[in-house]
Amino acid sequence: MARSTFSAYADRINLTNWAQSQRATFTPSRIKTETLAGLTVALALVPEAVAFAFVAGVEPLVGLYAAFLVGLITAVMGGRPGMISGATGALAVVMVALVAQHGVEYLFATVVLMGILQVGAGVFKLGKFIRLVPHPVMLGFVNGLAIVIFIAQLGQFQVPGTAHPDGHSILPNGEWLPGGEVAIMLTLICATMLIIWGLPKLTKVIPAPLAGIGVVAAMVIGFGIDTPVVGDLASIQGGLPSFHIPAVPLNLETLEIILPYAVVLAAIGLIESLLTLNLVGEITNQRGGASQECVAQGTANVVTGFFGGMGGCAMIGQSMINVKSGGRTRLSGISAALFLLAFILVGSQWIEMIPLAALVGVMFMVVIGTFAWNSLRIMSKIPWTDAFVIILVTAVTVWEDLAVAVVVGVIVSALAYAWNNAKRIHIIQRDSVRTPGATVYEIEGPLFFGSTAGFAELFHPAEDPDVVIVDFMRSRVVDQSALQAIEDLAAKYEAQGKTLKLRHLSRNCHTLLSKAGQLMVDSADDPEYEIAVDYHVRTGIFGGGH
Repeated sequence: MARSTFSAYADRINLTNWAQSQRATFTPSRIKTETLAGLTVALALVPEAVAFAFVAGVEPLVGLYAAFLVGLITAVMGGRPGMISGATGALAVVMVALVAQHGVEYLFATVVLMGILQVGAGVFKLGKFIRLVPHPVMLGFVNGLAIVIFIAQLGQFQVPGTAHPDGHSILPNGEWLPGGEVAIMLTLICATMLIIWGLPKLTKVIPAPLAGIGVVAAMVIGFGIDTPVVGDLASIQGGLPSFHIPAVPLNLETLEIILPYAVVLAAIGLIESLLTLNLVGEITNQRGGASQECVAQGTANVVTGFFGGMGGCAMIGQSMINVKSGGRTRLSGISAALFLLAFILVGSQWIEMIPLAALVGVMFMVVIGTFAWNSLRIMSKIPWTDAFVIILVTAVTVWEDLAVAVVVGVIVSALAYAWNNAKRIHIIQRDSVRTPGATVYEIEGPLFFGSTAGFAELFHPAEDPDVVIVDFMRSRVVDQSALQAIEDLAAKYEAQGKTLKLRHLSRNCHTLLSKAGQLMVDSADDPEYEIAVDYHVRTGIFGGGH
């Protein structure tokens, strides 16, 4: 494709000068922009953190503390300035079973262990393996996540009903709001989206999402419009998070309970964080930082577990809000975390007056900006396997979870790659110039586990002359399956009383085969080819392809 989806999105949100702005000094204008971006993110974090706490079956403050602590620590030491982290739904859906069976204290212990595993992944630089995620999987990831964000907002159209066990919040009862109230909410949502879309065309003094929230909130309060507000979800008032060692027995039985959850949570958290890191990197033309992000996420979760938080990871929606609002450095993420803490400590009465419709409007604009619309246009222009992977990852992200979707996408992409390479193996047959009466088979394409069956079918030992030369100049022997295929071929020619020679074996293949205990190689004994050797099969010595 001539132009990537991510590049197009970057143009829409005016990020062409990201790299330069990272090195910019903190002028008063820059500080103002970063701070206002952080305020916008903090406002959007409140309903998300409360909602995800409900999903996990814990008190709202457990989600809010996680959003504050994880957001602050990753903003300070994360691998990509401008990325936002906090409590997420991908982790909450895993936590709910643990909380229901064993209680919240086991959740805190699990979050600590989860963080330790993530720090270990960063120390051993396992984050680099995120490079193995193909581009179609990335497209499916952003599309699926955009749909998930959209679906998550639909809960705001439900009637609050059942009291939460914490006594401070109300759960939705599953019934939709009356038609009139839905119409009011949709009108306010559209007004918010219109402001976010149109304001940047007039001025960029104030982040558009913040202006949308402020104007719509002023309309609701000023005209006394009856519509759901943040306070209808929960009271966000609280104190500073306090240090707390999880009250669980320190024994093997506890480890057996929390370890499986910790492994799954650590994997999901790192996958979502690293994919978000890559997404922001694609938009901003930035690279690296994967291992640093692993350590930051792990450190944040260890601290969060000891301060009564539910843990978290990177949030693509809030990261896009931050970027679109002008956040370019760590200051915006730090500001978002500190504003969130201020809301909890002193500003809850005002934050609880903000209409949910304004925040839903912001998230709907995030959905529009996150979804890779260009992927729909290129479906007919890319290989059908890539199109299938995009659709598959999108669907699995929506119906299952992100980690499963990415694993499935990578596996399918790898199988498609292996199949395509397996079909590349073929030979060119000619008579040997140096050895009269001999036949030369020039192998083209990689020889590996997927192509060994096709490789064997290329030869006809009973019909070939007494001397057959197999030339690997345009091939490569990749793995043990390839070695075994050569051995099997040699045995077939030997059974016919014929000689098989192998030619053009490069040093790197020699090394591979030597490690497998298959041969001893001295490439100097073929002066014409220098890096090549001819071996008689009857010596029992084989080599790998170029």
